[in-house]
Amino acid sequence: MRVPLSLMALLAALASTAPLPAAAEGGPVWDACVGLTSTPEERVKACSTVIETRSESGHRLAGAYCNRGHGLTEKRELDAALSDLDEAVRLAPDYACPFNNRGRVYSFKRDFDHAIADYDQAIKLDPSLALAYSNRGESRYNKGDLDGAFADFDAAIKRDPNYATAYTNRALVYYRRHDMAHALADYTTRIKLAPSLLAYIDRGNVYRDSEQLDRAAADYGEAIRIAPTDARGWRNRGMIRLYQGDDKGGLADYDKALQYDPSDVFSWNNRGQAKLRLGDKQGAIADFRKALELKPGLPVAREALQRLGAL
Repeated sequence: MRVPLSLMALLAALASTAPLPAAAEGGPVWDACVGLTSTPEERVKACSTVIETRSESGHRLAGAYCNRGHGLTEKRELDAALSDLDEAVRLAPDYACPFNNRGRVYSFKRDFDHAIADYDQAIKLDPSLALAYSNRGESRYNKGDLDGAFADFDAAIKRDPNYATAYTNRALVYYRRHDMAHALADYTTRIKLAPSLLAYIDRGNVYRDSEQLDRAAADYGEAIRIAPTDARGWRNRGMIRLYQGDDKGGLADYDKALQYDPSDVFSWNNRGQAKLRLGDKQGAIADFRKALELKPGLPVAREALQRLGAL
């Protein structure tokens, strides 16, 4: 039986606001505009008030545009974000924040050359900005430049050894290079710094591909503990249980996975395989048919139905 492997998590090079130059303290609106804990909606609203009232000028006004651009990027209003970041660059061409955040907009637009050019400028203006290195590494990775991406993620970590996302990104490059030992080390550091659902799934995937199935199952179990209503932990652990011949355990995990994500075609197919192994032919047929309904022509489901004389 071929059980499809889950995909490695995408790079998570998150943009955030860069520090503003020292200036007089602002009020609650200003604090919400530049605060790292503000939601995108709160940031956009507060920065809009700053901009519309012209309560700030110079670099602080540029900071309001930069931060509103960040909030709009998080809301995926990319054209509006680009307009704000262009204005921030015009107001303060010596300020790294808008170049870094504009680079991220270009990255979302898959214009990686413009993104890299903006990250280059952000780094030139602020060589200590670990975030800009990590973001530039993401764009280089997406262009297929693994060596350049690795150098940037490494540089980000050297500038900020507690920058968890950079470890995730560097680990993915190690994984692509089939250097599993270093990938595991980076994912382990990421988990120590900022444990999360995806951190455990990522490390579990490396354990899985290194044929350390018990450790993979343990990491997927931690993902389930952290986010019990997220299907990803359940379906990844279910796959390991099927690999190990624990069909009842695999079936139970896929039941949970489908409870939380009934649109996942491979969970239907893999649960069908578990049911078939356990002697539930009709249940297996129903699951394979559901997999085909979601993904017509899926070879493994079609072949299973043909073997069962149900197609």
